[in-house]
Amino acid sequence: MFSKLNTTIEQIIIKLTKARISDQKELNAAVKKLSCGFKIATPSRINLLKAYHNLLKKGKIKANLKLESLLKKREIRTLSGVAPIAVLTKPFPCPGKCVWCPSEKNMPKSYLSNEPAVMRAILNKFDPFKQVQMRLRALKMTGHDTDKCELIVMGGTWSYLPHKYQNWFIKRCFDAFNLITSKDLAQAQKRNETTKYRVIGLTLETRPDYIDVAEIKRMRELGATRVELGVQSIDDKILKLGHRGHLVAQTILATKLLKDAGFKISYHMMPNLPGATPAKDLEMFKKLFSNPEFQPDMLKIYPCVVTKNSKLYSWYKQGKFKAYTDKQLLNLLVQIKKNIPPYVRISRLIRDIPNVSIVAGNKISNLRQMIFNKAGKICQCIRCREARNQLVSEKLIKLKVIKYKASDGWEYFLSYESKDGKTLFALLRLRIPQKPDQNLIKELPELRNAAIIRELHTYGKLIPLGGHSKAVQHMGFGKRLLAQAEKIVHKHKISTITVISGIGVRKYYEKLGYKLQQTYLVKNI
Repeated sequence: MFSKLNTTIEQIIIKLTKARISDQKELNAAVKKLSCGFKIATPSRINLLKAYHNLLKKGKIKANLKLESLLKKREIRTLSGVAPIAVLTKPFPCPGKCVWCPSEKNMPKSYLSNEPAVMRAILNKFDPFKQVQMRLRALKMTGHDTDKCELIVMGGTWSYLPHKYQNWFIKRCFDAFNLITSKDLAQAQKRNETTKYRVIGLTLETRPDYIDVAEIKRMRELGATRVELGVQSIDDKILKLGHRGHLVAQTILATKLLKDAGFKISYHMMPNLPGATPAKDLEMFKKLFSNPEFQPDMLKIYPCVVTKNSKLYSWYKQGKFKAYTDKQLLNLLVQIKKNIPPYVRISRLIRDIPNVSIVAGNKISNLRQMIFNKAGKICQCIRCREARNQLVSEKLIKLKVIKYKASDGWEYFLSYESKDGKTLFALLRLRIPQKPDQNLIKELPELRNAAIIRELHTYGKLIPLGGHSKAVQHMGFGKRLLAQAEKIVHKHKISTITVISGIGVRKYYEKLGYKLQQTYLVKNI
């Protein structure tokens, strides 16, 4: 039996479905007015969404997608087509000695206990199963679909963790998605191919100097599809000054090996490191995409900040380090975004470090909005062009192909986008290796003489598996991009295409003629 309050909230929802509400401001005003009329406190979004779905299930209202969208908390979380699930490993020693890195007791290196993701991990005692389940519940309670998930593992240098712990951690994550405990990782992965909550991508964080052929093979066995590299800088003098522990040469080698194995690559970059200047930083970001030895697919830009529990804090107190002013940083980021190619996604612009922990450096939490206000929509990166909840006539969409040299190979970035190039609906990354590492081929023979599809992604509102909503994800762009990729591969006189596939999307490729070989999906054309 529903309580009187729940019944009243349902009455509010019934009235909202009949009203013509176009934005959040109108929704807030309507909910407040109706709540006053019924003499109850304003219901939370979660309770309103629960009432909406209950009424929908009982057939008392018809679906109102606009209202549903407005009721969702932070709808943007799943507007990229997947539900991100971030989990944190437990504290382990770190091989790095970076001067800017905070070292808080009982925390993974570089993480602070008051960061949102870390607080969730602490609440669950760093248990991966509990972290995943909590995140799934939170997303579902706020109206998000969670059928297709991207698992993001944080916690410092993944490759430095004991292998036994790595296996257990990933298995328990899959167990949480599968809602059942498997006997081993292989069984958990197999179950995830057909379960309700599928892992369509797995991201691991590590350092460039920990990437070699053995590590890449191991990452594939775990199911990883993307690697976030802590590059920080591509200037050896700055890396040495900051005691980073690796040089640019290791970043170049790691990038090549990962690309030839099909991984998507995200660089963590830090403007304002000791020894840097705004001019040097701008040139560094330009070099990332003018020099084929780099060319990351994604970027996380984390301007350096001073925290008390870091070596940099003592340098700051001694006057040896000075952070950029807000004006300098804002101008720098505007210039950086102007130079980002359309095949790159800027995932983040700042770390989620609370202002109370920052002694010096950036404290602006809405940098993206400030950049937009300063220079308009200047950025052509993927994130700024994602279709999200836009619907558009196919007559206004075109296929675009960008070809560029990267890490001893050719990269093809295929996309369906609006004719003016401002809206991106789907993309595919195809790699034609030229000089693959022979040890890599020996360990992963599925890559021999093969073109590699490193990413296939359709943007827009996440549609539940088996759903038939008329959204971007159900317009056949994925299949069309695969067909275009096969034509390009044929022109290169290559007969095999290998796909680095997330565990939960294997069945999709199998329906299109790809067959599982070890950890890749392979098709002869």
